[in-house]
Amino acid sequence: MALDTEFRKKLRGIGHALHPVVTVAGNGLSEAVGAELERALHDHELIKVKLAVADRELRHELVQRIASDFRADIVQEIGKVVLVYRRNPQPNPRLTKVPVGI
Repeated sequence: MALDTEFRKKLRGIGHALHPVVTVAGNGLSEAVGAELERALHDHELIKVKLAVADRELRHELVQRIASDFRADIVQEIGKVVLVYRRNPQPNPRLTKVPVGI
């Protein structure tokens, strides 16, 4: 699922004001963290994830795993924070961070 440049730019603008809703720490992508990621992506479509892992290569592996395991697109990766997007075909207008029509 490749995002086009314009859409990615709009998502980055929206994501600028977001705070991380999920933190991945020393235990990696545990079952509980995976469930929270799934819920957050379903509800909000666009989320920030904080990777509290010191090793840069391990962080990169976690980012790739999030993208593949959760069928999501990585919009932006800056330091230890990743902006993740997954389209919900029937988003709840009260919960989604992505306005309808963009």
